Amino acid sequence: MLEKEGQVRIPSGCAISGFISRDGNMISGEDAVKSISYMHDRSNGLGGGFAGYGIYPEYKDLYALHVFYDTNASREQTERFLDRHFDVVNLSRIPTRKHPNITNEPLIWRYFVTPLPTKMASSQLPEKEFVAKCVIRINNDINGAYVFSSGKNMGVFKAVGFPEDVGEFYRLEEYEGYAWTVHGRYPTNTPGWWGGAHPFSLLDYTIVHNGEISSYDANRRFIEMFGYKCTLLTDTEVITYIIDYLNRRQNLSLEDVASIIAAPFWSEIDRMEPEKAEKLRYFRNVFSSLLITGPFSIILGYNGGLMALNDRLKLRSMVVAEKGDMFYISSEECAIRAICPDAENIRSPRGGEPVIVTLSEEGKRKCL
Repeated sequence: MLEKEGQVRIPSGCAISGFISRDGNMISGEDAVKSISYMHDRSNGLGGGFAGYGIYPEYKDLYALHVFYDTNASREQTERFLDRHFDVVNLSRIPTRKHPNITNEPLIWRYFVTPLPTKMASSQLPEKEFVAKCVIRINNDINGAYVFSSGKNMGVFKAVGFPEDVGEFYRLEEYEGYAWTVHGRYPTNTPGWWGGAHPFSLLDYTIVHNGEISSYDANRRFIEMFGYKCTLLTDTEVITYIIDYLNRRQNLSLEDVASIIAAPFWSEIDRMEPEKAEKLRYFRNVFSSLLITGPFSIILGYNGGLMALNDRLKLRSMVVAEKGDMFYISSEECAIRAICPDAENIRSPRGGEPVIVTLSEEGKRKCL
């Protein structure tokens, strides 16, 4: 039977939320779970996930690889690959608890690793590039294995389910971090599956996204020329790779990255001061295939900070607020008020306006 208007609520799709303590104070994962639970109706149970930063202080100098496996055979093949390329300091299943709403879970393992010096030397690659290429090789070449988190002192936790159930499944109350991001999914064009849940991650970059990218094919074709492989059946994956390419590999600032992926219109550039206009014209010409079109709001997490960004027409909701050293980002104000009832300076950023929040010097000393 066809659904009648009003029987199904899809209030502009997915839910995203995030917060950071600029002074590096540790916050329980329970707060991230509570925040997203207030936007339950934006999800449909087909995907939820979290990213926490600062959660592995005892291993903060090691890469934490979180991996989904379909079978023990894929796990054994991946572990042979890891042994050839990394010193594996610790490995174990990621702790979970049984949950009635989380089913058909894959094997979920965690590895704390550092690249082998001999492999690094023979590859002639910088450390982060070496790790990124190994992650892409595993995800592309080993059937039934997917590395869904690969940064230092951070981790992604995601599944098919409502995000509050995913948080309980992964026992996030046992983790503390200085920053968290979270996503509740209402899929548009892609199926709900464990690998397709947000956040998407490469190294310490994570993306949670509300919206739909109409420029996906152009973005994907460009980024795959530089060694990335978009194989995960979702447009959000390509955003993660674009940011890694522009910020890490091209060494552009996050402000410049935002001005490429959510570029001002040509008519706006023509009205700007000549020096600024020249720079933006250069970006629009050189990186034209990295302009992201369609409605989106995203939160980028990375070691030391968060960035919030809307599409240039602001077709998806996003609000920000602060209180003391805390900074909050969310699709709706209610998710902020849920964990900080007296939040201040609440506002809605303009379309294409990046909001970038970083650790203070004290926070960097504590966490980085």
